Amino acid sequence: MLIALSACSSQGRPAATVPDPPAGADSVAVTAACRPLETRAANAPAQRPAFEGQTRTCGIASNVAFQVTVLARGLVHPWAVEPLPGGDLLVTERPGRLRIVSASGQVGAPITGLPAVDARGQGGLLDVALSPSFASDRAIYWSFAEPRQGGNATSVARGVLSADRRSLENVRVIFRALPTYDGTMHYGSRLAFAPDGALIVTLGERSDTPMRPQAQQPGSHMGKIVRLNADGSVPDDNPLAGEAGARPEIWSLGHRNVQAAAFDADGRLWAIEHGTRGGDELNLIEKGRNYGWPIVAYGIEYDGSPIAGAVTARDGYEQPVYYWDPVIAPSGAQFYSGAAFPEWRGSLFIGSLKEKRLVRLTIDGERVTGEEHLLVERGQRVRDVREGPDGALYVVTDEQSGELWKVAR
Repeated sequence: MLIALSACSSQGRPAATVPDPPAGADSVAVTAACRPLETRAANAPAQRPAFEGQTRTCGIASNVAFQVTVLARGLVHPWAVEPLPGGDLLVTERPGRLRIVSASGQVGAPITGLPAVDARGQGGLLDVALSPSFASDRAIYWSFAEPRQGGNATSVARGVLSADRRSLENVRVIFRALPTYDGTMHYGSRLAFAPDGALIVTLGERSDTPMRPQAQQPGSHMGKIVRLNADGSVPDDNPLAGEAGARPEIWSLGHRNVQAAAFDADGRLWAIEHGTRGGDELNLIEKGRNYGWPIVAYGIEYDGSPIAGAVTARDGYEQPVYYWDPVIAPSGAQFYSGAAFPEWRGSLFIGSLKEKRLVRLTIDGERVTGEEHLLVERGQRVRDVREGPDGALYVVTDEQSGELWKVAR
């Protein structure tokens, strides 16, 4: 069953006529004033963007001076970093460990009380987020691949950090994505609290070909972004709440594997998802909209063949605000709002696993206007990026011996 929850296509953006590029060049015309950073041939060179600037926008340089301090080494595939009040940081390790790293870089022992995780493949302990009222309730939320009878799936739990910060108390799983599936890929798993206090959870469609159609099915959580109340209950104004046969938690559908989500200064939700070979997407997420996967997509299969049944545009399905071909493999995102780097205010920072860098985008309204690549010389897979109370950016790298970095003046 295919479903399009919105009749509005391309988020209201009209298609633009884009000049043909020179042979072998990128998919947007190169001018003296605007040179994209990506100069390699696209994986799907015959595909055309829906509007000018949708891919390979102008390369920019902020010329901001900063220092990178390695706060910690030897972390095993860290997946998320979450700053705590006072300067310390929560860090997850995919094998199932949650630690506190002090502001000075001291790595604490694993915090006890977490439920078991399925750490095979891309699974394990994934994102972590503080309660919006952490100062009073000391609650934290985390996502993980939960082992279940017959397989696993993404779950979200809530617990209270003990006064000595060594354990979690009153732990409760507040959301379980369904159906359970015996696989090891595409768990999604970013957590983000909206300005109204709702909890956003991003979910993958589990990758395997038989699972892909579920991204379009309202009776499945696979390939969706869901919206919950902080206690795990369903908000009454969710688009499918009360609809027979639908999962009421669904906020948007048609996603592949969303590992980055962030709210901007205007309270708008942006999500970044992994494509195949080509087709990583930045999307502006709106209530009830359908983002197309697997029937609307850029890029090609990993084996070089076309994505079966897919086109790059259909009426009733949203266009990405921006896409990458070749991919960057995006994970983690943060809109910068701090005082330490006023030149970066409003920029969207995105981790890149495949290209091993931190990507900075400038956005004007609903269009990406510039792209900068940072930390390239460090050569590590950037898994997550968060802004701390001090205005510094904190980054974790997804390596067997991963690191935690502080990017500051």
